[in-house]
Amino acid sequence: MDKTRILFICLGNICRSPMAEGIFKHVIKERNLIQCFELDSAGTGAYHVGSMPDQRAKEVCEQNGIKLLHQARQVHVRDFEIFDYIIAMDTHNFKHLQQMSSGSCLMMMRDFDVHAHADKNVPDPYYGGVEGFQKVYEMLLHSSHGLVDHLMRKK
Repeated sequence: MDKTRILFICLGNICRSPMAEGIFKHVIKERNLIQCFELDSAGTGAYHVGSMPDQRAKEVCEQNGIKLLHQARQVHVRDFEIFDYIIAMDTHNFKHLQQMSSGSCLMMMRDFDVHAHADKNVPDPYYGGVEGFQKVYEMLLHSSHGLVDHLMRKK
């Protein structure tokens, strides 16, 4: 069976997108679907290339049984050929990705969050405290469950 390849995108690839990757991986492990997916994350900016996830992101995820081991990288045009789905955390990054290519299936993470209502952005918690990271964790958890449900209906 071919694996569904998903790339999660935020600005710097040290907060939201590695959290999304880790949370989604946790959800598919719980559902015994890990063999169906290949995951990665990247940033539209090169600010933190080579860095590990933000300590607050790691802390919140670890409190929920998730280890973040990702090393930040910048998204490349070739990613649009490699990945089946490219999932943006906010409209700013979504628009940036649209300018790079329209070849892959580009979506917003909160398109799959039943609690999102009109605001489809996952806010960047970088300049706030740990409570912002907890809020982002909850958004990403809801979105991850919705995304898995959506993708499994398509298989």
